[in-house]
Amino acid sequence: MTELLDRLKDKALFKTQSFINGAWVEGKPWIEVTSPSNRAVLAQMSDVGAKGAEDAIAAAAEAFKTWKTTSVFERAALVKKWHDLIIEHADDLGHLITAEMGKPFPEARGEVVYGAGFVDWSAEEAKRSHGETIQTPFPGSRGWTIHQPIGVVACITPWNFPSAMITRKCAPALAAGCTVVVKPAPETPLSALALAELAKRAGIPDGVFNVITGDAPAIGDVFTQSDTVRMVGFTGSTPVGKLLMKQASSTVKRVALELGGNAPFLIMDDADIEKAADGVIASKFRASGQTCVSANRIIAHAPIADKLIAALKTRIEAIKVGDGLTEGVTVGPLIHDEAVARVDKLVENARERGAVIHTGGKSLAEELGGSFYAPTLIEGGTDFELELACFEIFGPVCAVYRVETEDEMIELANSTPFGLAAYLYTRDVGRVHRISEALDFGMIGVNAPMVGSPATPFGGVKESGIGREGGKWGVEEFTELKFVLLSGVDQ
Repeated sequence: MTELLDRLKDKALFKTQSFINGAWVEGKPWIEVTSPSNRAVLAQMSDVGAKGAEDAIAAAAEAFKTWKTTSVFERAALVKKWHDLIIEHADDLGHLITAEMGKPFPEARGEVVYGAGFVDWSAEEAKRSHGETIQTPFPGSRGWTIHQPIGVVACITPWNFPSAMITRKCAPALAAGCTVVVKPAPETPLSALALAELAKRAGIPDGVFNVITGDAPAIGDVFTQSDTVRMVGFTGSTPVGKLLMKQASSTVKRVALELGGNAPFLIMDDADIEKAADGVIASKFRASGQTCVSANRIIAHAPIADKLIAALKTRIEAIKVGDGLTEGVTVGPLIHDEAVARVDKLVENARERGAVIHTGGKSLAEELGGSFYAPTLIEGGTDFELELACFEIFGPVCAVYRVETEDEMIELANSTPFGLAAYLYTRDVGRVHRISEALDFGMIGVNAPMVGSPATPFGGVKESGIGREGGKWGVEEFTELKFVLLSGVDQ
C-alpha cells in the first residue's frame, strides 16, 4: 500500500470505503485487494452488504426527484467537469489501475483517457436527445415523442477495465438524468472509488452517483429485486449475465448486458500480412488478452497461413512481460493465479490434441513472482474442437487455424453462441461487404484491431449481450420513450 500511495500525487484519491449519498461509509471487514504483479496487499476493503445497497438505492431514488428535472445543460456541465477532473488526474488513476489490475502503466493511463472520452461525449450527446413530431390518423390531433430518464440504474462492472467500464455506463446515465449505484469488481475497487471522489469534486449532487463494495451475490440480489431500480447494467461473463437477467425479470426492469465473446479474426489471402499480424498483436495482447473483444480464433486463409504464423512468431517473441511499471513492458500479469491455471489448462488441451506450440505455452509465475503467463503462439491447424476455439481464452494465447475457402471461414466464424466482435483483413471491397454482412456479430473491425470509441455503438448479439454503449445509442439506453397524443387542436 505504501508504494502505491507514494506514486499518487493526490493521495485523497485512495479510498477504501463505499460512497453513499455523498459520504464515505464503512462496512464490515471484507477482502484484501492485492497486486497481480507481486501479490502485495494494496488495501483492505469493507463490505456494506445488502443494507448498504438498499441505502444507496434509497439515496439514488431521492436524488432522482431533483436530478431528472435539472436542466440537461446543467447536468452536462457537471458531467463535463467530471471529465476534466478525470483527465487532470489521469496519471494517478492510471497508477491505481496498474496496481490493482496489472496492465502496463501506458496502457492503464490510456484506458483512463479512453474512458474519459465517454464522459465528454455523453455530456454533449445528452443535449441532443430529441423527440419527434408524428403524423396521427385522428383529425384535429397532434402527436410527439419525448425521451425521459429511466430512473435509478444499478451497474455491476468488471475488473479488466476498472475505469472505462464505469464511465462508459455511468456517464450517459448521469447525463440523461438517471441516478446510479455502482458495484465494482472485488479485484479492482480502488479505481471506482477514485472516480466517485472526482464526481463529488465536480459538484455532482449527493445521491446521484454512488459506489458500494461488498459481496456480489447479496448486493446483486438487492439490485435485481428492488422495485426502485429500473435498470441493471452489467459487463462480465455470460453465465452471470443470464442469472441477472433471470432475477431482473421478476420486476420487469430493463437490462443492458455486455457479455462474453469468442472473436474470430479472419485473414484473407489478399490481405496485407504484416498489417494483419500487427492487428492480431494489438487485439490479442491488449490487457494481456483479458478483454471480451480480444481475437480468440485467428482464422487464416490456407495459402497465407505459414507466412502469417512466421510474422506472428517474430512479434510475439519480442514481447516484454513484467510489472506494469517497468519500462518497455507491454504485457502484464493475469488478474490472479486462478486465471493462470485456467489459461494453462486450455493450452494443455491443445498440446494433448497435437497442436503445435511455436512459442510460450507456460506459466511465468515462479519466474516473475506474480500471475504471469508467457505470450503464446499455437498452430491449431484445422482442429476447431480445441478448447481454445470453443471457449473465451482471456489470456495472452494466440491460436491460428487454417481454412481453405471463404464460405468455410464464415461458417466457422459464426459457429459459436457468442456474437460480440469479429475482425476481417482483406483488400477486396466486395469481400468487405459480403463477409461483414454475413458475420453474426455486433461489431466488425475491417483492417482494424479496435472497434470501440465514444462515438460508436458497442455491443453484441446472441449470447454476447443486449443493448449498446457509446454514441447516441449509449444515451438512449438510459431513457424511456414516451408518446403524447394531443386531441382537440381544431376546437
